[in-house]
Amino acid sequence: MQLSAYADIMNVMTSEGDGVFGELSAIAEAKREIARREDVAVRRARHIGLSWSEIGTLLGVTRQTMHRKYRKVG
Repeated sequence: MQLSAYADIMNVMTSEGDGVFGELSAIAEAKREIARREDVAVRRARHIGLSWSEIGTLLGVTRQTMHRKYRKVG
């Protein structure tokens, strides 16, 4: 994104209220926290012997998705 386009977005967001900017920032932070928690939980699940299929089922994704995302976890 070009700097001017970013500045335009920021101007619109602040002109429509700081609430939108704050809400989007909070959502981004929540996504980072959820991703971190998922990583820890997946590592713990693998450590206690759950299969990729079992973990995927619990997370609502396929075994293949788990393999792609966590192939380095083992």
